[in-house]
Amino acid sequence: MNQPFIPGLIPTHRSSGTKGKSPDMYRQKFHRASHQESATTPNHLLDRLKKDLIPLGRDSCAWNQLIKLTQNKQVVLLGEATHGTHEFYKLRAEITKRLIENHGFNAVAIEADWPDAYEVNRYVRAIDGANSVIQSLSGFRRFPHWMWRNKDVVEFLDWLRQHNTHRNRLGRAAGFYGLDLYSLHNSIEAVLNYLGKVDPAAARRMARWYGCFDNFGGNPRKYGYLTGMGLAPSCENEVVRALKDLRIRKEFYMLRNGGASAEEYFSAEMNALVVRDAEHYYRTMLQANVSSWNLRDTHMMETLISLMRHLNQTEGTAKVIVWAHNSHLGDAEATQMHEQGEVNLGQLVRKHYGDLAFNVGFTTYAGTVTASSDWDGPAQRKQIKPALETSYESLFHQTGVSNFWLEFSHDEKMRDLMRFPRLERAIGVVYRPEDERRSHYQFARLSDQFDAVIHVDRTHAVEPLEKTIHWEHGEVDETYPTGL
Repeated sequence: MNQPFIPGLIPTHRSSGTKGKSPDMYRQKFHRASHQESATTPNHLLDRLKKDLIPLGRDSCAWNQLIKLTQNKQVVLLGEATHGTHEFYKLRAEITKRLIENHGFNAVAIEADWPDAYEVNRYVRAIDGANSVIQSLSGFRRFPHWMWRNKDVVEFLDWLRQHNTHRNRLGRAAGFYGLDLYSLHNSIEAVLNYLGKVDPAAARRMARWYGCFDNFGGNPRKYGYLTGMGLAPSCENEVVRALKDLRIRKEFYMLRNGGASAEEYFSAEMNALVVRDAEHYYRTMLQANVSSWNLRDTHMMETLISLMRHLNQTEGTAKVIVWAHNSHLGDAEATQMHEQGEVNLGQLVRKHYGDLAFNVGFTTYAGTVTASSDWDGPAQRKQIKPALETSYESLFHQTGVSNFWLEFSHDEKMRDLMRFPRLERAIGVVYRPEDERRSHYQFARLSDQFDAVIHVDRTHAVEPLEKTIHWEHGEVDETYPTGL
């Protein structure tokens, strides 16, 4: 029996639409569709890598080259190989700070729900809302809370608030937004709260339509199961009608009180969009096929485009930095995902923005990570197994350089060398080292997947704001690697 896809766990192959087809079949098909391996020997490849990689250290020159490649783009995608690595958060923050401070980027869009991230946006832009950074993160309480309730995020948001308070010479504030679609009921509440202030009659009408979900006890998974199995009627017509009704009255709502109303309406519209797509997502996610994944990343893309349009209209420019997992931001057409019928945000961004987009992947060989053993489980500090020998991560480890970045867009030879498929690791919010090959690796053509890659050979678990006993005393061998 096919198992349902668990968000955050990146299996080697998802069974959606692939019943009876083995992972080996996908590997063979991916290899056939890829460039053939050149006659370059492994030693030659390592020599070339050592020549082209740019070590990362205290010297800012290495960062200056990366910033130069990204500073004139409209969308910069900064990935992560795990959802729980301190170095990935820290490095993304440092790159983001320089792009905001010196090159006019005015938004950070993250792999998180719109209403939760918008409370943070209110804080960093000193709009009505939270009085402290911790309070602004109060919405991030559901699993996996450590993704955004961690010390690295707090440090970055404090910087962003300070930056916005003391604008630089460019005079632009930078916002903080969410791209994801899990927040069905929180987004419903946000839409109704907005309409209750500006149009009580519309709020009552919308409440009747959204009341379709009342029979499911506030549990979107229960809604998805019952409607997906045909045991209850869906709310599809109601959520589509609600979004359409809100958009029809857009000009009326936006003109009520100038720019502030334009911002408030935009947030309400994005929440109504979340409700529409979340309804569809939960209704399809238990079918164990690619449709729920594709819907999620397509929603992220629609939200990103809407955000860019809104910033252009209200601030005269839109330059956005996206933080999300490599599996969302690397071009899916260069990975095994494509052979399984999946699309992702990185692929859609490349098609839409072309040369105005730049995506950066992050990799690690070993270390520790904050993750759970099961969906909805406690956060644990877990040991990351050394990468498999045939992986990109192992190849980078063999260079002997601890931290470096590698760029593909201007080096045709390196692009060709990194185009042959190798295994690539992806750790989501669930990490199962005992089943690592099947659950956390896929084949990829790295130089087609990303414009550049940052490698940190040994990484450390991100520190949650709430450290439970499961995290403090996790599955970490303190003698590693000498204890091996």
